[in-house]
Amino acid sequence: QVHVVESGGGLVQPGGSLSLSCSATGSIVSVGAMGWYRQAPGEDRNVVAMFLDPNTPYYADSVKGRFSISRGGAKNTIYLQMTGLQPEDTAVYYCNWQVRPRDGSSMINYWGQGTQVTVSS
Repeated sequence: QVHVVESGGGLVQPGGSLSLSCSATGSIVSVGAMGWYRQAPGEDRNVVAMFLDPNTPYYADSVKGRFSISRGGAKNTIYLQMTGLQPEDTAVYYCNWQVRPRDGSSMINYWGQGTQVTVSS
């Protein structure tokens, strides 16, 4: 069993900053890609930022230069530092981990429950 838990989020004014964190715990033999997605009402869930491998971050064009994904601190934890937030960044933010839960098993995608980020004055 693998659990993915996000924290952070909330309400912030335009131009403000917010940080999210996400940890994967449980039966984890190895990890693959990991990152952050977001879903606004009536829209698809889209990638925001992710690590394709431990040393290669990827950012959606809409957040380049404003958001930063990082790893570190506790094991299997990632962070998303968001600056220059705008109303169009309002969405539920989800964390995703590709995890191999047992020796010899395939990689499986695990999602967190999501955390709301609202940018409004």
